[in-house]
Order: sequence, then C-alpha cells, then structure tokens
Amino acid sequence: MASATMTVRMDDCEKALILDYAKAFGTTASDFMRRTALERIEDELDLRAWSEAKAEFDADPVIIPASEIAKRYL
Repeated sequence: MASATMTVRMDDCEKALILDYAKAFGTTASDFMRRTALERIEDELDLRAWSEAKAEFDADPVIIPASEIAKRYL
C-alpha cells in the first residue's frame, strides 16, 4: 500500500495529549490518529445507513419473525 503524508495543525497541549495517549496504548501517534479518523468515518456511515433503514421501516413497518428469516435463508 502506498503511503502518503498528511499534516495536522494543533497546539502543543493537544499534541502532548495525543502523544501520551498513543504511548499509553503502545501505538504511535500516527497510527492512533489514522485509526481514530477511520473509526469516526465508519461510525458516521453506520449512522447514516441506520437512519435510512429506520426511515424505510417507518414508511412500511413490516416485521418478519426470526423463524421466518431462518426458513428463507438457512
């Protein structure tokens, strides 16, 4: 996988906090920042998918019992 550099500006206190936190969990600041940003994006996408599914259900609230789903797909 190709690697690219991204610069994030922050004050010294924020930098120290992130460095200390990453060190406490045995990772680098870079890995912590990357993982945290990607997890945040995933959470936002999950929330969007849930909101869309909820709106679809609210528009047509059909409930299918687990036993019926098992008959169809298992």
